[in-house]
Amino acid sequence: MASETIGIIAGGGQFPFLVAHGARELGMRVAAVGFTGHTDMTLGESTDAFRELHIGQLARLIGFFREEGVKRIVLAGAINKPRALDIRPDFRAVKLLFKLRTKGDDAILKTVAAELESEGFSVVSALALVPGLGTPAGPLTSKAPRESDWDDLRYGWPKAKAIGAMDIGQSLIVKNGMVVAVEGPEGTDEALRRAGRLVGPGCVLVKVYKPGQDDRIDLPAAGLQTVRTMIEIGASCLGIEAGKSLFFDLAEAVELAERHDIRIIGLTPEEMGGE
Repeated sequence: MASETIGIIAGGGQFPFLVAHGARELGMRVAAVGFTGHTDMTLGESTDAFRELHIGQLARLIGFFREEGVKRIVLAGAINKPRALDIRPDFRAVKLLFKLRTKGDDAILKTVAAELESEGFSVVSALALVPGLGTPAGPLTSKAPRESDWDDLRYGWPKAKAIGAMDIGQSLIVKNGMVVAVEGPEGTDEALRRAGRLVGPGCVLVKVYKPGQDDRIDLPAAGLQTVRTMIEIGASCLGIEAGKSLFFDLAEAVELAERHDIRIIGLTPEEMGGE
C-alpha cells in the first residue's frame, strides 16, 4: 500500500524541518510549499516534493498539493508580515481577503485553513502529527523557578491569556510584578530584547496558548534560540504552557539554560489558577 503524502505549508525557522523529519520517520511522503523571502529553501532537501511560491499564490498551492495526492496539511513556521512587493495575490487569494473581518494573525490563518478544507483537504495540528515536539509539564531544568520568578509567572499568566484572547500575541515579559513588554508582530526574540533595553536583567518570559485558539494554527513555541535571546538580555525564567505548545531542541535548550542559571518550566492552567 502506498504511503500517505502529508502536505506542509512552510514558514520560517526550523519548525517545517522538524515536522518533515517527524512525518518521514513515520513512513510518510512529504510535499511542502515554501514562500520566497520567508522559508529556508533547503527544506526541499528534506522533502519528497517541494514548490517555492510567492505569498498569495493560493491556486498554485492548491494545485501542487492536488498533484502530489495530499489529503492532510500542516501549517508550520512563522511568516513575517510581508512587504507589499513580496505578495503576488492570485484571483483566488484576492477573493479570500474580502472574506476577512479582521486582520489578526489567527483570523488570516483560520480563513486560509477553511479555504483549504473547502477543497477537501484536512488541516491538522503539528502536535497531532509529531507529539514529541510538545512541551512537558513541570520544571524542565534541574532547578525550579525561584520564588520571585513564581511571583512574576503568576502575575503574567492571566495577562498573557488576555492579550492572546485579543489576538495580539502569545507572550509577555514581566519583571518585579510589572509587564515590561508584550509580544507583537516582531516575535518573541525582539520582545525580549525590547524588555532588556527597558529594564535590564532579571526578566521572566510567559508564553501561553491563546484562549479559544485553533490548535492547528500558530501554536506557541520556544526553543534553543529563545534561550539564547534570554541569555543575551540576562533573563531569569521561562514559563510556557505545557501540552499546548511546541518546544524545539529541548535537550540542548535546557543544557544551555542550566549553564546560565535560567529556569524553564512547563505550566498548566490548574497550577496557574485556571485558563
